[in-house]
Amino acid sequence: MITSHQISSDILEISTIGTIVFQQKKIELSDSAKDKILKCRAYLDKRMQAEDEPIYGINTGFGSLYNVKITKDRLTQLQENLAMSHACGIGDRVPNEIVKLMLLLKIQSLSYGHSGIQLATVQRLVDFYNNDILPVIYTLGSLGASGDLAPLAHLSLPLIGKGEVDIEGEVLDSEIVLNRFNWKPLQLQSKEGLALLNGTQFMSAYGVLLILKSYKLSYLADLIGSISLDAFDGRIEPFDELVHLVRPHKGQLKTAERIREFLDGSELIKQKKAHVQDPYSFRCMPQVHGATKDTLEYVYKVFTTEINSVTDNPNIFIGEDKIISGGNFHGQPLALALDYLKIAMAELGNISERRIFQLVSGLRGLPTFLVDNPGLNSGLMIPQYTAASIVSANKQLATPASVDSIVSSNGQEDHVSMGANAATQAYTLINNVERILAIELLNGSQALHFRKPINSSPFIESFLKMYRQDVNFVTQDEVLHNLIKTTLQFIEVFHIENELLFD
Repeated sequence: MITSHQISSDILEISTIGTIVFQQKKIELSDSAKDKILKCRAYLDKRMQAEDEPIYGINTGFGSLYNVKITKDRLTQLQENLAMSHACGIGDRVPNEIVKLMLLLKIQSLSYGHSGIQLATVQRLVDFYNNDILPVIYTLGSLGASGDLAPLAHLSLPLIGKGEVDIEGEVLDSEIVLNRFNWKPLQLQSKEGLALLNGTQFMSAYGVLLILKSYKLSYLADLIGSISLDAFDGRIEPFDELVHLVRPHKGQLKTAERIREFLDGSELIKQKKAHVQDPYSFRCMPQVHGATKDTLEYVYKVFTTEINSVTDNPNIFIGEDKIISGGNFHGQPLALALDYLKIAMAELGNISERRIFQLVSGLRGLPTFLVDNPGLNSGLMIPQYTAASIVSANKQLATPASVDSIVSSNGQEDHVSMGANAATQAYTLINNVERILAIELLNGSQALHFRKPINSSPFIESFLKMYRQDVNFVTQDEVLHNLIKTTLQFIEVFHIENELLFD
């Protein structure tokens, strides 16, 4: 059943967004949000009637044109010109799931009543969200400084009957879709263009989606790593809680606990071992996976703060009778967090590839390349190549974008965050990590088969029983691309409850 989520001043948790998206909930503005929006707009209209002083972005030009005064009869044209002139994104299309999150987060930010937006404008954004009318936006063009100007301009164009939208998989001119719903293009009033274009919703939408995905991949890395450990005839002692209590990083403790739970009841893990130690990629999973978990917790906090903030400019404070031009649109907090996320998630892929390598190396009684008749069959030799290639690509993507800056707007915007580049790099990188983990699952499940009739834990055996409904044991060479792709699809649809992800 599709229910409704109210946009209000209550804290919007990232985990809640996951629920809204997963359950395809509609959204609506709460009465308190409507009241704040109306009061802020009324205050701005009153100020504009009472004085003729220049107020940045409201009756002036933008960027380095901040000193150019605009007459009252041209304020609507000023705001529409802003949207059109800044809609200069290029490159690949932003995925629809990101665009929908951008709409949600822009609505949330505007609902706090510090932006001077019209209620009708916010309501139109709500209508777009609820009807899956998704503006066509492009990945390249934002410096992550004056907000995500180019992407948010493309997000805003359909409000005034410009640009394109994706509806039911078809890209149409926005004017056609407005007519379909009997909606007229909005007439933007003073300040509205800046309220729509200033903001960090491009970076934030990527961040929210990637945090949700990263928590899932963190859980799966622990689970798939446990499968590989058991298949490699690994030892359980490095996961003893005593080891981690004397170095009590939260993520490390959590990883060790999960792996103990996943392997509880395994016949393999309990059997006598011929070796004293395992390679680091197995033995140090709590330390490596755990450090990523601690990073995720930090990134989660940064983005939770951001999506519950006002990030346009200038900001309007009714109680204090002030309109202040500041810099809440600057994406530096997000740029640093996204870069940190890239590095942390790349390490999950890095250590996963090392486990893949160990599994196919013909060690500990496993056949070389995990196949009968090696030589005639290449088995799982080349998926490790694929994983290694992806790991190398991720090392390049993990290079911090936030250490760069470039001057824009005639020197007025002389430091930028490059957070938008960090966001799109993180999107590619984290999808790559998912691919590496899919290859490890393919290899780990294949290796575990050679340990029969000795079983792994009931939990792992149950998980692999589901997996085997999609991917069979490889008895002889076949097109492995198909198996990797099917494994990836299995991971993508595998559902994990929020309480398991975010505990």
